Amino acid sequence: PGLRRPRGQGDPVRPGQTVNLQVDIQCASTEPVPEEDDIRSWILATLAGRRSGDTEISLRLVDIPEMTTLNQGYRKKSGPTNVLSFPSDLPPELELPLLGDIVICVPVVREEARVQSKALEAHWAHMTVHGTLHLLGYDHIEEVEAEAMEAMETDILKTLNYPCPYQDNLSKEHAGA
Repeated sequence: PGLRRPRGQGDPVRPGQTVNLQVDIQCASTEPVPEEDDIRSWILATLAGRRSGDTEISLRLVDIPEMTTLNQGYRKKSGPTNVLSFPSDLPPELELPLLGDIVICVPVVREEARVQSKALEAHWAHMTVHGTLHLLGYDHIEEVEAEAMEAMETDILKTLNYPCPYQDNLSKEHAGA
C-alpha cells in the first residue's frame, strides 16, 4: 500500500506560493487554551509546501463530555481522545477552500503533556499539526503511514523550535488511535 494521495491538494505546491488561511476557532472549553496567533502559526507551518491558496479550517476546542460524544459517534470508541479531524468531503466542482474541521480536547491535551513530561505548548503544537495533517489526507493506520506521518510531524515541529514529540516511543502513541 504506502501513502495515499493527500486530500486537499491539487497540483503540487510550487516555491513562492502562499496560503491565505482563515481559521475559525471556537472555544467550548472552560480551561485555558493557546493564543489564536500560535494556533495559526502551527497550522501554517503544517500547510507550508503541502497546500497553497485560500484555505479555511474550523478548530473547536472542547472539554471531555463533548469529545467523548464525538469519539463514540464517529470512531465507535469510548472515552475522549486528544484530537479528531474531519476533512471536508465537498465535490471538487464546488472549488471551495474549506479543508475541514479539527476538534481538540483541552483537558486531554493538558493531561497528556503532564503525564508525558512535555511542555504544554509543545504538545498543543503537536496536536494541532497532527490534526491538520489528517485534514490533508495523511494517516497512521498502517505502520508505513505512521512512520511517514510522525516524520512529517517531527520536521514541522522542528521548524517551530519544538522537540521531537515521540522521543523513544515512535509509533506507539498511535497504537490506540
